[in-house]
Amino acid sequence: MSAFKIMASSKSVPHRVVTNDDLAQIMDTSDEWIKRRTGISRRHIATDESTTSMSIEVAHALLKKAQVDPKDLDYVVVATMSSDYQTPATAASVQGAIGATNAVAFDIDAACTGFAFGTSILNSLLAKKSGSCGILIGAEVLSKLLDWSDRSTAVLFGDGAAGVLVQNDPSSSSQVLGESLKTFGNLGSALTAGHFADVTPFGKNPNQEKQFFRMDGHQVFNFALKKVPLSIKEALIDADLSLNDIDVFVMHQANARIINSVVRKLGLPKNRFPIDIDEYGNTAAASEPLLLADLLTSGKIQRGNKVALVGFGGGLTTGTVIINY
Repeated sequence: MSAFKIMASSKSVPHRVVTNDDLAQIMDTSDEWIKRRTGISRRHIATDESTTSMSIEVAHALLKKAQVDPKDLDYVVVATMSSDYQTPATAASVQGAIGATNAVAFDIDAACTGFAFGTSILNSLLAKKSGSCGILIGAEVLSKLLDWSDRSTAVLFGDGAAGVLVQNDPSSSSQVLGESLKTFGNLGSALTAGHFADVTPFGKNPNQEKQFFRMDGHQVFNFALKKVPLSIKEALIDADLSLNDIDVFVMHQANARIINSVVRKLGLPKNRFPIDIDEYGNTAAASEPLLLADLLTSGKIQRGNKVALVGFGGGLTTGTVIINY
């Protein structure tokens, strides 16, 4: 196994905070209803920020914290389902903005599992060369994909970006210990967003409504309760570890009820599953790195801790990557 040492973490969130009471002014909902069903109190919504601008801010902060010259970066990877353009990729724009002229840059889209998938991919790439380093960012502006009259989806999501700078450091004991990555494409219609309407003069009737989030909440909830514990257990088998070996589970913040149900199903203490959905809402690929950045800043994750990054969502997908931090 190659080393996978997180040298720095950083985050960027929009300055505009939208509370549940703010949402109650524009749709039939309430603070009590949203909190009870989701655990969300507020979310950050982009006004003059973008997926690209927040990613660039994160990248600059990572380079400064890690004291790495951008020209020494080998890779820039951005996990997002809400890029500003189909091309150029968000990662390419970041690479250009920070002057990482020697880095290969590309986006990946695995929705809410994007950061877990990205961790696995970056680990494989860095393993090719000792001393190589790369940036992995999860970034989303999901607000542009929401139907703000639909309370079943609009109350759930927020915007933000966060990431890590990682190095293959042969002298470090930090590494990826095990993983489980799965895609269930036959269930993909349970969660969709960003459909491109047929707008050519030769096509059928365009359906712009499909651009917004559409979710079978019941199916996604049941999927998570069934598949997420399996994903965690499969990654543990791959790492030759047990549940009790994991110090912190950095789990995708989709819904507090889902997280608490998974905790009960695994029979573990709740304090090993920190929650920040009350502050950010569901930020898809940015969810895990946002939580990770806050946990590292607060010192709740220390060197030598075993950490499980756990994602699930659109695709449908699940992904668990266990790292020795």
